[in-house]
Amino acid sequence: MATSLGVRGLTVELPTPGGWVRPVNDVSFTLGEGETLGIVGESGSGKTMLSLALMGLEPHGARHTGEAWLKLRAGSENGGVRNARRENLLAISQHEMRELRGREIAMIFQEPMTALNPVLRIGAQVEEAIRVHEPRAGESEIHRRALEALERAALSDPARRARQYPHQLSGGLRQRVMIAMALAAGPAVLIADEPTTALDVTVQKQILELLAKLRRELQLSMLFITHDLGVVAQVAARVAVMYAGRIVEVGPVEEVLRAPRHPYTEGLLRAAPRLTREKLVPIPGTVPSLEALPPGCAFAPRCPHHVEECDAAVPEFRAVNKNHEARCILVS
Repeated sequence: MATSLGVRGLTVELPTPGGWVRPVNDVSFTLGEGETLGIVGESGSGKTMLSLALMGLEPHGARHTGEAWLKLRAGSENGGVRNARRENLLAISQHEMRELRGREIAMIFQEPMTALNPVLRIGAQVEEAIRVHEPRAGESEIHRRALEALERAALSDPARRARQYPHQLSGGLRQRVMIAMALAAGPAVLIADEPTTALDVTVQKQILELLAKLRRELQLSMLFITHDLGVVAQVAARVAVMYAGRIVEVGPVEEVLRAPRHPYTEGLLRAAPRLTREKLVPIPGTVPSLEALPPGCAFAPRCPHHVEECDAAVPEFRAVNKNHEARCILVS
């Protein structure tokens, strides 16, 4: 499978009164063409900061290292250079990133009510997403494409919805608008950051089915970020589990959820609600502060399998098999 996005050694550092912290620490993964990769972890594990770094939207003052190679579509034009095959998203200017953002790689943000402009009509916001990448297109063409994007995102009566404001729509409809905006300019890679958060289960199912349908029809490569293991089992082929800024386990989603090899993944599964009557077992302790990470494995203070060697150094990835690996010294 060809790679749409290849991330190697991505580290994001943020300034704090106590010094620099790393919400994303030496993260590497690949996203294949037409594949959905799930990124799972608790709040504060670094999932959203990872996505913002890939989009060039880190907070002011942040700095980053590493590489994120995005495969561009044939005939793409970036900075006047046609048919560029790949672009390192972490090494280009803000101007170049704006050229790619939306057209080559797009993002569905976690909370549509804050991501949408409350004083602009829905149609105008979708049109803006097209106009910025198609400056030569006429207004009638842009309007037509905006209505097509809304229809593709399964909004009923798109012409009427286009005249409405965000506050006039339900949470599920606002999320559909976000999907329409993200896909309006035809990107090949889509980052979905907790797209079903705060939606009821019925609407959540509809949004997940819509994303799956669009991925198949548009041949999208999708990075799906969530804290819900049940959701990632429905949408992703592979899953990467994050803890304290690092990926600690990665592999095929069925294999990782059926036979996890990192204690943190095991803990997440034990703490997840089930249909059968079973006692939920919470993970003891709390996520460590980024300003005071343990010297070795960040999960060691909470780990039921903790041994002295865990505190010596950050564990390297160990292979479970050719497709599954975990950052734990107990993997053999």
